[in-house]
Amino acid sequence: MDVPLLDKLDAFLLTFPLLQEYDFLERLVIVLIYAVLAKIIDLLLMRSLRSLADKTRMHFDDYLISFFHRPFLATVVLFGVLHACSVEPQLPYLYGVIIPGVSKSLILLVWWGAISSSLSKTSLEEAIHIFGGKHIDPDIFLLFKNVSRILILFFTILWILLIWKVNLSPLFASAGIIGIAIALAARDTLANFFGGVSVFMDRAYKVGEYIILDSGERGEVVEVGIRSTKIKTRDDVMIIIPNGIMANSKIINESAPQPRFRLRLDIGVAYGTDLDLVEDLLLQVADENNQVVKQPPPRLRLRSFGDSAVNFQLLLWVRDPREKGRQTHLLFKEVYRCFNENAISIPFPQRDIHVRKKEEMEEVKAEG
Repeated sequence: MDVPLLDKLDAFLLTFPLLQEYDFLERLVIVLIYAVLAKIIDLLLMRSLRSLADKTRMHFDDYLISFFHRPFLATVVLFGVLHACSVEPQLPYLYGVIIPGVSKSLILLVWWGAISSSLSKTSLEEAIHIFGGKHIDPDIFLLFKNVSRILILFFTILWILLIWKVNLSPLFASAGIIGIAIALAARDTLANFFGGVSVFMDRAYKVGEYIILDSGERGEVVEVGIRSTKIKTRDDVMIIIPNGIMANSKIINESAPQPRFRLRLDIGVAYGTDLDLVEDLLLQVADENNQVVKQPPPRLRLRSFGDSAVNFQLLLWVRDPREKGRQTHLLFKEVYRCFNENAISIPFPQRDIHVRKKEEMEEVKAEG
């Protein structure tokens, strides 16, 4: 290592005859010096930075200090091992290759482990907190986490191979053949992967939205991964669907383009009822419900004249699709109560049965 500060350290150690006589002891002292330096950095620099970060309103600096703490100290010690391997006399060829190679590989693995662990443990809420409450799209956050872990692992392996001077030309040359074999063997997995990319790009649905599948299941999207989408139904049943299927299916998104959801309530009243009163009561019921949005306003439409009733349809929008079942229940209860208080009849199908005696039946037949 041709660094002036390190050269001064080497020159200082050469002033000790014992270290000149035993080169192993000199290398051990160098590693110990770096270990002490790491501890000093931990006690002084890291703690000072942490105290400064606590005084700021930002949370990103706290996150960075916590992230860099352990891998940085381990890197300092491993750099000490590399420095110890570089001093004169040179190590035997086998040790001079293995020890520096292992040290460099460990440095990469330490940082890979730190980054991967940090990505895995960081939730969406924590990420929003770290970036000062700024909005982060859940789908983009999940895509970033999954793709980042794959890319970091790939480049870590590639860098380790370069450290050990593995010839990558044959590897890249055979990658085409291996890629074809993998594509044939894992075509469903690849279809799900590209289906996931398609879902992210098309933005057909997001985490937290309510969707209806081709098969009729309705539920909330709880996770959109690279391989599959997880949906939780109203029965608290988790449905896991491969993204390859989701990308080629018809999906009804009840939460888009607006999060509100439209309800259509069919209500019938008896013939002879004051229709203006019915309209006023139904709109009043909708207006008094705090989950019904004001814009667009509720509407009432007379749809048909049935066999036993005048059929209305109350059209309104609730704030959240997850309230569909509950608000339908509450609105029907309130409509029933209002109709009872105002003596409005809700008809039901009726049939009149006429009973005749046998003699009367014979007279009817005789009359033709």
